[in-house]
Order: sequence, then structure tokens, then C-alpha cells
Amino acid sequence: MTAESLITDELRAAIGKEGEPVTVEVDKTTIRCFARAVGHTDLIYYDEEYAKRKGHRSIVAPPGFLGHPVYIPQMGDAIGARGLTHLPSIKATRVLNGGTEFEYSGEDVCAGDVLTKVTKIADVQERSGSLGKMLFITTESNFFDAEGKLVATERGTGIVY
Repeated sequence: MTAESLITDELRAAIGKEGEPVTVEVDKTTIRCFARAVGHTDLIYYDEEYAKRKGHRSIVAPPGFLGHPVYIPQMGDAIGARGLTHLPSIKATRVLNGGTEFEYSGEDVCAGDVLTKVTKIADVQERSGSLGKMLFITTESNFFDAEGKLVATERGTGIVY
């Protein structure tokens, strides 16, 4: 007897569909907190005058940090804040980060930037493990500056089981 797949027709149909744009703000405090948390010591992440002397607009967002979504209480859950409002329900109870990678388009992301994040499900795969069936959901988020120019792409894999 073959067990039912976790990949439903609804989930297959969601692949490639972009979610609603999400506004992301990059601010000095969160840049400094992130830089400190991951161990960066370069002053471009902490001291605005130093960063400007080095040719940046303000303190620079460290690699892997692209700001935080603006929280709007009426949006509800964290999935909506991530731009995945079209994510169908999944028959699983646990989520594990399977990895995240970033690709930058050459522009610094700096304090004061307001970005627009657009996310889509790029791929879905099902695998079996010692805990049963697992879904590997790959998302792709593009970040655009105020002029609509792509500044970064984030690719992440979520393991749902």
C-alpha cells in the first residue's frame, strides 16, 4: 500500500506563483544587532561616519541580512509577513531550516533602505526519512529598491515533516 503524497495538486499549482509584495525596512539598530550576533567587527556595520568615509551611504547591512518585514497586525501570521499568502495547507507539524543562500546584485544595502520583497515557491520535493515523509520547499525572494532595481535574491529551503 502506497502512502499518500504530501505534494498535493494545490501545492503543485503554487510553484512559481509570486506572493504579495512585502515592505522590508533596513534600520541601524537591527543591522548592528545582526552584525554583533554573527561576529562581524568591521566598523562599516556599526559606525555611520566611518561607513560614509569608506564610500557607503550609511552603515551597511552585513551579508545575510536584508532587513525585516514591516509588521501590520491585520496581516496576521508570519507566513503572510514573508509574502507567502498563497501557500496551501500542508499535512505536517514541524519545520526545519534546510539552508539559505544570498545573491547580491552589486548595490550595498544600507540603513534607511526600504525594500520590496517578492517571494515565490521555486520547487517542492518529497523524500522519506527515519521520521517519515518530508517536504523540501525551496523559496526564492527577490528584493527591490525604491526605484524597482533588484538588489538581492534569497533562496531558502524549508524542510517540513
